[in-house]
Amino acid sequence: MDALKARFESHPERHPGVTWEDVARQLDDARLRAPAYLEETGGEPDVLLYQELLYVADFSPESPQRRSVCYDRAARLGRKRNPPATSACELAESNGLELVGEKIYLAMQELDPLDAKTSSWIKTPEDMRAQGGALFGSRRYDRTFIYCNGADSYYAARGFRAYFSLE
Repeated sequence: MDALKARFESHPERHPGVTWEDVARQLDDARLRAPAYLEETGGEPDVLLYQELLYVADFSPESPQRRSVCYDRAARLGRKRNPPATSACELAESNGLELVGEKIYLAMQELDPLDAKTSSWIKTPEDMRAQGGALFGSRRYDRTFIYCNGADSYYAARGFRAYFSLE
């Protein structure tokens, strides 16, 4: 919790008007597991105020060590060759997190440039996922891009961005 508090105090632009006391009241033992996992895997969790709601989201400059995973369990199990051990959605869910969606990813990118050398899986709409695709984002040429790929693909430079709600 000390790292989260230090990051909170170092980046007030991510949560204007919010005090640490506002956040600390919402962090029980169960909710502390998620930011601990983000820290352990090279992430940099911080509080994000987005559309009047508070979240703890991963602001590491590059996609954290949670890489070389396909999008979800169905994609992983559907691979004919060389399936990864797990997937982004499975790792997030097992640690009390969910993948950030496109709107939150874009809002995070407005605050800090993320994924300049990597890319991150982000939450994909069900209709796209039903067709076999999944979304990921990155930042190149001072611009944020949202792309699609087969959900069963995985790369050494692609991880995922995760968050949880404090509400």
